[in-house]
Formats: sequence, structure tokens, C-alpha cells
Amino acid sequence: MSYRTNLFSKMVILILIMLVPVVLLYWYSNHKTTAVLRDELNRSNSNQLEFFQNQVNTHIELLSSWPNLLIHDPDIASFRRIYADSKYFDLDTINLVKRIQNKLSIQESSSNWTTKLYLYSPTLGRVISERDAGYYDQQTLRGNISSGWNVRKIQDGQDDRFLFSWITVSPYGINDPAANAQTVIKLEFDSDNIRDMLDKFKDDGRHDPFYYREETGVIYNRTSDRVLTGQLMDKLAIDKLKDVDNRTVVIDGEPYMVNTVKSSTTGWYLVDYMPLSAILKPIHQSNILFYSAMICLLLMSFAVAYLLYVQVQVPVKQLIRGFQRLKQEDYSVRITPKGRNEFSFLSERFNSMVAQIQQLFEHVYLEQIHVREARLKQLQSQINPHFFYNCFSFITSMAKLKRVDAVVAMSHNLSRYYRYTTRQERDVVPLTEEIEFVTCYLEIQQMRMDRIRFKIDLSEDILRQEVPPLIVQPLVENAVIHGIEADADAGEIRVSGEQRNGMMILTVDDDGHGMDEQARQMLLHKLTGGMDQEMGCGLWNVNQRLQLRYGDQAGISITESPLGGLRISLSWPAAEKHLLE
Repeated sequence: MSYRTNLFSKMVILILIMLVPVVLLYWYSNHKTTAVLRDELNRSNSNQLEFFQNQVNTHIELLSSWPNLLIHDPDIASFRRIYADSKYFDLDTINLVKRIQNKLSIQESSSNWTTKLYLYSPTLGRVISERDAGYYDQQTLRGNISSGWNVRKIQDGQDDRFLFSWITVSPYGINDPAANAQTVIKLEFDSDNIRDMLDKFKDDGRHDPFYYREETGVIYNRTSDRVLTGQLMDKLAIDKLKDVDNRTVVIDGEPYMVNTVKSSTTGWYLVDYMPLSAILKPIHQSNILFYSAMICLLLMSFAVAYLLYVQVQVPVKQLIRGFQRLKQEDYSVRITPKGRNEFSFLSERFNSMVAQIQQLFEHVYLEQIHVREARLKQLQSQINPHFFYNCFSFITSMAKLKRVDAVVAMSHNLSRYYRYTTRQERDVVPLTEEIEFVTCYLEIQQMRMDRIRFKIDLSEDILRQEVPPLIVQPLVENAVIHGIEADADAGEIRVSGEQRNGMMILTVDDDGHGMDEQARQMLLHKLTGGMDQEMGCGLWNVNQRLQLRYGDQAGISITESPLGGLRISLSWPAAEKHLLE
């Protein structure tokens, strides 16, 4: 049984497998229902806003047609042809003005909106309204004449009102109508008319409708929440509104469904909004009930799983930990039985088994240590005959050539070699002694071959490392025999080392003919197997001793050397005292 897939985990996973699909299906169904409800509400709200907007537009378009009708009235046409030399009208003109005022009054009374009509005569410099006839400021009129509806803000206490005006000029298209037109008719109404309609619209069930135009202002209903509406306008001003728009706006963490319809007549947006919480409240209550039931069911399931965990999983985990410590060769592990059940019986039998294994290993372990030490000594001793054969062969050759100096030098180095190799009782030696021994060997080979040049580049920290004896010399000998002797143009050997990522790396390079990639891989493969007759014991012996002493992370690597020949590297974990330094 795996610790990561124990009984308790399986039970919890099984509970989740049963409950999660139910929750996900409910969530998906609820999500789709909410989406459909939102779409239907948006569609319904947009239709109601468009209907109300059409009503307002109809009133405004009707009002804008009045000046076009009045400008063709006979009395107004007669008033257009009057030219007065004095500032007082004669009796006929006064009667004409009264008839015009009566017609303006009748026209204003034809609508339930509060409106005002003004008749301007630029030739007379006079203006006629329902109740008055007098002079006007031509410059003020000139500033009010524009195409379409002109909207002017009027400050009324703490509230803003807007004055809408529509001006018709006769004849149409004349330059500077305020001075040159025959007749100018202006219609005015203020935003209280629209506010009255908004109040009625709100009484019909809308939340808080208002009119909004970014460069002009806002027409509120009389019971509007001004603060919330202001925050909403700030949100709407960020993105450009469409002619018919539906969006969700979040204000102070509360989402609001906002519907807008643009008036094609005035360019104002009719906006209405409502909190989604009020719309989705029944669905949220249903969700709370469902999720509460799921949580209760989940808690009950966890309680049952916990009981099984305490009664079954805890004893099983104790047995697992015991076996894991036993696997790590900790034979002192014991389990304390709890209660009197099947698991206490297993715990007692486990303790008995471990005690017997511990006794057995105490006897066998010492024998294994002796066998391991014997093998290390045997591998270490294999290196010596191989080197002796080469040295004696060299002495014989030098004696035949009557090279007394070489024989003396070799004999002197052999005496130093004897002193080094007779300390076979030592498992490790300082690397500095091993390098001195390698230097002696290279000096002997240098006598035999003048073209041999060598360089040893090792820091003091590396030289203080302790290594198994006779572990570097076989690499150097391999470079001389297989690298330099086989290539008449070769002669350089370099020994270097470094400490990297907690590992000591010692490298021997030569400039011989080297080996191709396939040959290098084949040699590395042979080093990991048993020694055969075709392969010398030098490299194999070094690799085996490194791995026996330092483990699998130590060993030999063979690559192409920057000198052109072969690079053989030894790597082993650095001693802790040198890492601390």
C-alpha cells in the first residue's frame, strides 16, 4: 500500500468524486438559468425603455413641428409685412398682435407639456409671446439660433434644470437670421416636463430612470438617488455607450444591471438600473440552501472517513513507517501496540520480526565489512605490478643503451616509489603525495622521451584533499602510452583540478591522436563491467575503487581534450572540511 494513496485519501477522493459532479451540474444549471434570466430581463427592460423613449420623442417632435405650422399662419405672415416708424403700434397692429398671442396660447394649450412660443420680427426688433410683446436683444437671439434642439442649463437652487429650445427662421437658409430674417419663431420647454414623465415611468415599476448626456448633464426623477446615480455616470463615462446598450456595472462591490436607450431626436440617453441582488435574490436563496445541504453532507462524510482513519489508517501508517525505517536499515524501530485488535497483533509480530533481523544482521554485517576491505586491498594491489612491469622494462632499455643517468634516476624514483607503495595500510593519502609520485613518473618518462612536456596546475585546497593511493598515476600512464607514444608529434600532458558544486574534479589532458565519440563510449561502457583480457586494469581499477569508496556519484569521464587528444576526468565528493573552507 502506497502512503500517498492510503485508505483515508481514497475515501476522501471517493466522496469528492460523488459530490463534485453534483455540485458542478447544479452550478452549471444555475449559471445557465441566471444567464437566461438576465437576457430576458435585459430584453424586457430595453423594450420598456424604448417604448418610453418613443413617447418622449413623439412629444418633442410634435413640439418641434409647431413653429413650422405657425410660420405659415396668415396673421403671422401679415405681421411679417409690418414696418413701423415709431415704437408704438397702431390699433390694427395691436389687434393683430392680440390675435397672434391668442393663437400662441391655443397652440401652447394643445399639449400637456408646459411650453412657451416666441415670435421675433427682426425688422421691427419686437418679440411677441402669449402674454407680452416687447423689444429683444438681437445679440442674445443670435446666440440662441442653432440647428436642432438647443439645450441650456438653468441653475435652480441646488438642482439643475435644462431649457430646450427650437427655432424656425423664415426665409430658410438666410445669412444672420437674427438681423435679416423676416420672422423667427422659438419654442421653449424645460426639463420639468421630462421629469414628470420620468416620475410616472418610475411609478410604473422602474427602479430609478434618468436622462443623461455626457457634455450636458443629467435629468433626474424627483426621488432619484443622486449619489448612486453620480457613481453610475462615472462608470458609464469610461466606455462609449451604444444606441441600445445593456451592461453590468459594479459600484461599491454591488453589481447593477444597467439598460440605456439613446434618443434619436435629442441625443440624450435614457438610463435605468437595478441591483442584481434584488433580481437574483430567490436564486441566491435557493443556492444557499443547496450548498448548505452539500456542506452538511460533506462534513458528515468526512466524519465517517475520520473514524475509519483513526481506527484503520493510523495503525497502518505506523506499520508503513516501521517498514520504511527498516528499509533504511534502522533495526531499532519498534511499534507500540494500541488496544486489542487485529492491528495490535500485527504490531507485536512486526516487533518480533525486526528483533530477529537485527540479531541476524549483527552477525552478517561484520563479515560484509571484512569482505569489502579485502576487495579494496586487492584492487589497490593490482595497480602495483602493472607499474613495476613498465619501470623494469624502461631500466632494461636504458641499461642496454648505457644510459647510466636514466638508470640512476629510475632507481632513485623506484626507491621513492617503494616508500610510497609500502604504505598499503593507508586507505587514503593526501593528494599532494599522489602528485609527487606522478611527478616522479613523468620525469622518468621525460628522460625516455625528450618531447614530453607536462604541467601540473592544482590549488592548495585541492592538494589537501585525501584520495585513495595510486589513483592518478594510471591516468597519466595511460596518456603517455596510448596518447603520446602512439603519436610522434604529441608530447604535452596537463594535470589540473577544480572544485565545483561540492565535487572534486581532477583532469588529465594530452595532445595525442585521441579517440572518436564511439570509441570513447565503448571504453566507458567497459569500465562499468568486469575486467577482461582485452582491457588493461589501470582505468578499470581506478573507476572501481572510486565507486567503492565514494558511491555511484564518483567515477571517470572521458571526453575530447582542448589540447587535441583525450581528457580523462576523475570526480568524487569533496570532503566537508574543504567545503567549509
